[in-house]
Parts: sequence; C-alpha cells; structure tokens
Amino acid sequence: MEYRFTKENFNDEVIKSDVPVLVDFYADWCGPCKMMMPVVEELAKTYEGKAKVGKVNVDEQGELAEEFGVMSIPSFMVIKNGKVVDQALGAMAKAKLEAMLTGAM
Repeated sequence: MEYRFTKENFNDEVIKSDVPVLVDFYADWCGPCKMMMPVVEELAKTYEGKAKVGKVNVDEQGELAEEFGVMSIPSFMVIKNGKVVDQALGAMAKAKLEAMLTGAM
C-alpha cells in the first residue's frame, strides 16, 4: 500500500515507524515526478509489511517540504528510527531507489 503522508500523520507514520520509510516528495505538475509514480507504487507493493513507501505532495504539505529542506522534486528520502538515512534527487532507475530502501532494512 502506498501511503499519503501529511503533517497530521507524518510523526506517527514516518518518524515513529518501526520499519524504514521511503518518502517521495512530489507535485502533480512535475514531469519527472509523474515518471517515478509507477516505480514508487511498485516498491510500495513489493515491500508491504517490510517497509513503508509513501508520498508527500509539496504543494499541499509545504511545511513538511520546508522542514526536510526539499528544494527540488522529486526528492526521495529514506527515514529510519526518525532520521534521514539516505536521500536522492530526481528521476532514477528503480534499482537505485530500491537499493536506498533495502540499505536501511
């Protein structure tokens, strides 16, 4: 299941998560973000129960984007035990994004 993270649920779903979380900071108008959507959805299904995979819409959740220093999108962060343990910018191969997530497991 792909999560939708907001400022209301971010602390409980991401910061306090007992499994690693891949967060995709994106916007609906962003071309590279749209290219990554199927990859993120696939990772969410593949790692269900082992990790969380979800999205933060930067247009709707500007406070979260600012808190994490997101300056360009798509921006991917892996958060484990409440801390960012890996991050990358831009569209990328599924293997790279998957390696970021599995590296935190």
